[in-house]
Amino acid sequence: MPDGLLLKTDKMLAHKADGIGTMTFNNPERRNAVSMEMWEAAETILTDFRDDPSVRVIVVTGAGDKAFVSGADISKFESERNSMEDVQRYNAQTARVYDLLYDLPKPTIAQIKGYCVGGGTALAVCCDLRICGEDSRFAIPAAKLGLGYGFTGMKRLADIVGPAFAKEILFTARLFDAEEARIMGLINRVVPKDQVEATVAEYARTICDNAPLTVSAAKQILNETQRDAAARDMAKVDALVAGCFASEDYKEGRRAFMEKRKPNFQGR
Repeated sequence: MPDGLLLKTDKMLAHKADGIGTMTFNNPERRNAVSMEMWEAAETILTDFRDDPSVRVIVVTGAGDKAFVSGADISKFESERNSMEDVQRYNAQTARVYDLLYDLPKPTIAQIKGYCVGGGTALAVCCDLRICGEDSRFAIPAAKLGLGYGFTGMKRLADIVGPAFAKEILFTARLFDAEEARIMGLINRVVPKDQVEATVAEYARTICDNAPLTVSAAKQILNETQRDAAARDMAKVDALVAGCFASEDYKEGRRAFMEKRKPNFQGR
């Protein structure tokens, strides 16, 4: 995928540079509300980032300063969610993107400016780290719309903020400010709104400089801890750890430490 390639729709942008893949929801006039074709393009972009060994960190963001993602594009409901079959197809597509993002073996960062609402919050929760501006606002307004919120989304939310805060978010359906989100654990870092991109870039570069196999193993093993004990793949966990110790990067890390220099990790 060439840098900046537009996939199916100019509402989604993909860019790769210096080990960082960035996916941008590009619908700022509608606060980056997401249509079916945008979800489909997101799946294509994330799959490409997953399979490209040059990409070590993935950043997910929205265009402009008004919103990260504000959920579904209601103007498309008549054409995209008019029947039960359409609703099921739409839900299946969004679930594929959420699952793909959550299960990516590479670290992901949600770069959040402005509003992060509904599907935007669900998307951010699927990322490993969430960094936002001081003016950001968060909500899951399902209770104001009569929508059902499924088990997987609820579990991912509760895994991050705990069941008590998850209930507050879902029961009240209100907007929470950035500091409230940080206190709940929904957000890792709150920074001045004009420093969001620079902070995310710094985090992404820091992660890129670390051993990719170690970072990937840490993410996958931590994801296993969120599963029920009986469902955990401990053979996979053991293989991930063994793979780190058997890697060229482990040798490079030891040499660099002894030689008092920065390691040059290759991800193998």
